[in-house]
Amino acid sequence: MMDFETLELVRLARTGDQHAFGELVLKYQSMVFATAFRRLRNRTTAAEVVQDVFIQMLRKLPQLRDDTLLEPWLRKIAVRLSINRAVRQPRERLGEEIALDSAMAQSAPPLDRMMARENADQLREGLERLRALDRETLIAFYFEGRSLQEMSDQFASPIGTIKRRLHTARIRLRETLSELQLGG
Repeated sequence: MMDFETLELVRLARTGDQHAFGELVLKYQSMVFATAFRRLRNRTTAAEVVQDVFIQMLRKLPQLRDDTLLEPWLRKIAVRLSINRAVRQPRERLGEEIALDSAMAQSAPPLDRMMARENADQLREGLERLRALDRETLIAFYFEGRSLQEMSDQFASPIGTIKRRLHTARIRLRETLSELQLGG
């Protein structure tokens, strides 16, 4: 539950009060950073996402219907922007992954390393081709290690719906990967 002071800051920020907005940024920046960093595992990129989240907050605060939901609203924005950033910049990270893989797996045969990179590229491309909800569901479960309960909270959906989404998203990803392998 939000305290009265925070609710007042939200009300004032909504009217354009820059001081109130700054206070809200100070209050929530560590939570937003932690949310972004958990997904991106890169401090610089997470810090960029934090800035983007507060720019969105500045623009869209008037659209927030219930001031008491500011924190989950900011967290949701941070999650979406982090996922977008991760999907939009896979090639940059791929270079880092290849360097790490080669440093850690010097004994692996070159063909195995090449096949692993090719599989990772196809998976990344397959995820990019999915609808946003399918992609976000798969990323949350398989890459971020979220539990069904956490995903239920994140997507504001019952666990049964999350299970169905995961099942459907896996089927769509499998179909997309098959198309990619066939050259489609």
